[in-house]
Amino acid sequence: MLFRFRHVLAALTLLPLLGGCSHASQSHEAAPAFVDDHGTLRVPASSPLRSRLKVQAVAARDLPHALSAPASVEADPTHTLNITAPLTGRILELKVRLGDHVKRGQVLAVIASGDYAQAMADQQKAVDALALARTALDRAEGVEQAGGSAQKDLEAARSAFVQARAERDRAQARLGAIAGAIVPHGGDRRMDIVSPTDGSVSALNVAVGAFANDPTAALMTITDLAHVWVTANVAEDEASRIVPGLPADIVLPGLPGRHVHGTVQSVNDVLDADSRRVKARIAVSNADDALKVNMFATATFAVPEPKAVLVPQSALLMNNDSVTVFVEVSPWAFRRRVVQLGADEGEQSRIVSGLKAGDRVVVAGGVLIND
Repeated sequence: MLFRFRHVLAALTLLPLLGGCSHASQSHEAAPAFVDDHGTLRVPASSPLRSRLKVQAVAARDLPHALSAPASVEADPTHTLNITAPLTGRILELKVRLGDHVKRGQVLAVIASGDYAQAMADQQKAVDALALARTALDRAEGVEQAGGSAQKDLEAARSAFVQARAERDRAQARLGAIAGAIVPHGGDRRMDIVSPTDGSVSALNVAVGAFANDPTAALMTITDLAHVWVTANVAEDEASRIVPGLPADIVLPGLPGRHVHGTVQSVNDVLDADSRRVKARIAVSNADDALKVNMFATATFAVPEPKAVLVPQSALLMNNDSVTVFVEVSPWAFRRRVVQLGADEGEQSRIVSGLKAGDRVVVAGGVLIND
């Protein structure tokens, strides 16, 4: 039977030749693109796939993982100062407006204060009392040396001098504390509130004519925006990977094309109750004031990772519920292998298991043999 079939096949093969050259192309059976040899896919030398398949060896790398989180710009509390009145009084003048830039030593407001006049008077009285006590002590010591004074009189003079000196020091210390925030108008009750730093007026809580009767209440807030925080809201399951000192790259929709670099300053220990995210604060230089408080941003952290095999995503093939790649087992012979994926790194993926460094995989055209 087989012999008869071979003869029939030979006859059929000769018919096109007898029919002329126009049917010569039908005399050869098309070469297969690949052959499945019990799970090993072999690509013959004549297969057109040889020009379309790309094979390369994979390597293990310690590439940091890029972890991104939504963020916003905040003022740095270490460069934010609340300006308070050192003494109670009435606001006579406001020298600045909300949003104004100010310099260190610039006058912010003028206050008329009876307390300031009283502090000046107390200091002057303390100085006079100390001078009088000094004179009385000198006199008592002179009388005692001449033998005409009781010991108790000398001791009383010394005690009065010590008390007067302590009162003078207290009055001067009080004026010294006040002087750090004001510029006095001589003996006038008026005093100038001055800025202790460069910055911008980010909050203004008083108006001309108002009475400042609470020394702890802020008249205004000065914020130095040359240094700001970008606060990233990191997902709960990724929070443990963000630590102080980690570098971050920041992009802002309001500043297209600009990349800002910073370093993680602190990470909250408590999750936000509403968002279930952790706040990571990144210290950023803002010398040109381009970053505005409350701007939206995206922070990307370079999270260190152990060495792992990375493959181009073009090598990955989805098969039902698994991900596979084709591994070259010999020249132009491939076997399918299931891999477990880690994090994506742009155009590459980390491989947790299934491949090792040095394996040669099909990185382009694998879909053509993915039956």
